[in-house]
Amino acid sequence: MSQKKVKTSVEAGVARIVLDDPATMNAADGEVFDGLYAAFKRFADPASGARCIVLTGTGRGFCSGANLTSLGGSGQASDVESDFGMALETVVNPLVVAIRDHPLPILTLVNGAAAGVGCSFALMGDIVVAAESAYFLQAFRRIGLVPDGGSTYLLGQLVGKARAMEMALLGEKIPARTALEWGLINRCVPDAELEATGAALARQLADGPASLGHIRRLVWGGLESSFEEQLHAERVTQRLAGRTADASEGIAAFLEKRPARFIGS
Repeated sequence: MSQKKVKTSVEAGVARIVLDDPATMNAADGEVFDGLYAAFKRFADPASGARCIVLTGTGRGFCSGANLTSLGGSGQASDVESDFGMALETVVNPLVVAIRDHPLPILTLVNGAAAGVGCSFALMGDIVVAAESAYFLQAFRRIGLVPDGGSTYLLGQLVGKARAMEMALLGEKIPARTALEWGLINRCVPDAELEATGAALARQLADGPASLGHIRRLVWGGLESSFEEQLHAERVTQRLAGRTADASEGIAAFLEKRPARFIGS
């Protein structure tokens, strides 16, 4: 599938979703949100052949944030009819929920600026790898709005209250190296190594068992569950994972002391 601003492909189980509007540093307008939602929905279907997802951008930006005029009226301060909250309810929130609940592991490769809702897209990845030149920015204070795309939840979970408040209230750029030190991302690599690093990680995910999808959703669920609730979720999910062909193969390979050959089901 190829749209003007969101391009997708699948090769050897690795699905790529690429934001491709470098002139705007991949700003998210209605077409981008629709394209992302359609892409994640497509790759949730086993018939797509996808076993993991890579989300990245082209050019200098991963995603420079939302195109405000496309999502909430005129964007003028005097426009009392503008309702950016409605745009969240109908466009943004359904997308980030679809990403959170996706059945496949998600790798985000942050090639440049990840600002506003673009920061949320980046941090929604199960594994987040950033180029050294990349940065993360909660720019909302600059325009009199509040962080969205789940970022007020994600930031607190990832870096704690103090740093989440700093990012949101001051609106300063957080360089990739600092983001790594804070625990905001998993890895920071030289720009020239971003794609190769991403390809190697994606290969590990795509070659993994079907249980990887269960694992990611358990971890996401654990952010909101009590200990007892999480124990129950693990019990239920272990039953599902144990009935897959990959579990049978993995156990057999362990007993036979050989590498497992998973098929993703």
